[in-house]
Amino acid sequence: MTLTALPEATRRPAAATAVTRRRIRLPFSAWHLLLAPLALLFALPLLWLLVSSVMSDAEINRFPPALWPSDLDLGGYRYVLGNAMFPRWLLNSLIVSGVAVASNLVFGALGGYAFARMRFRGSRALLVLMLATMAVPFQLTMIPTFLVMKQLGLIDTLGALIVPSLVTPFAVFLLRQFFLSLPRELEEAAWMDGCSRLRVLWSIVLPLARPALATVAVLTFLTTWNDLSWPLIAINHDTQYTLQLGLTTFQGQHHTRWSAVMAGNVITVLPVLLAFLAAQKTFIRSLTSTGLKG
Repeated sequence: MTLTALPEATRRPAAATAVTRRRIRLPFSAWHLLLAPLALLFALPLLWLLVSSVMSDAEINRFPPALWPSDLDLGGYRYVLGNAMFPRWLLNSLIVSGVAVASNLVFGALGGYAFARMRFRGSRALLVLMLATMAVPFQLTMIPTFLVMKQLGLIDTLGALIVPSLVTPFAVFLLRQFFLSLPRELEEAAWMDGCSRLRVLWSIVLPLARPALATVAVLTFLTTWNDLSWPLIAINHDTQYTLQLGLTTFQGQHHTRWSAVMAGNVITVLPVLLAFLAAQKTFIRSLTSTGLKG
């Protein structure tokens, strides 16, 4: 009796374990249990910004603060959109950010391809020297940059915001790393057909580098759009203000219209969110495919 019952008894724990495994299997990855609260934590400032933008100044300044508006108040949006200079500030930001994105894509692609495929004397040293500039904080370079812009006569113009952002070491480095991951056989086949280097870059390499180009575009737009410190130094007249610099005029020494500040920040954040959502897939694809190949 015991010998015949033994195999059946040994099979029961295995069957119970299999049933338990089927019961605890989740319809999503277990990492989501950790990532979902973290995502909510990072989204709280944006949610608070959105809620505060439809509050009145009295509710924002009340203590303890109100977590939800008692009534939908769009006075902050009306004040911001009714400001005569707001469309000009928005246009200035679009011009500066658009030119910076376009120039970084062009010069970054040319520089990155040169460092990735062309070997010349001092190329390694030049690359290391260029990357070393990324470790220099802006506080050390803002005075020399200001003096250079002053010598060029660009102070208090949009040119003072555009010229220092025409090309960045990060754009060159990121595109170089992506070009290194592409097989050389594609380019060699084009060279055998008589294509020049620029033709190969335009027709073969750049179409394959769309994820890296999208990453450079999004990060450059994000950096330029949100920049406040350099426009605060280089721009004096309100007609040349960017959107970030113009929003500081809503904060006074004795009185601040917090509803207008919150509404203006919501309007400022929207283009950044839309740009990231539009390039999200290519952005993630670039980060996963671009390594540190030397």
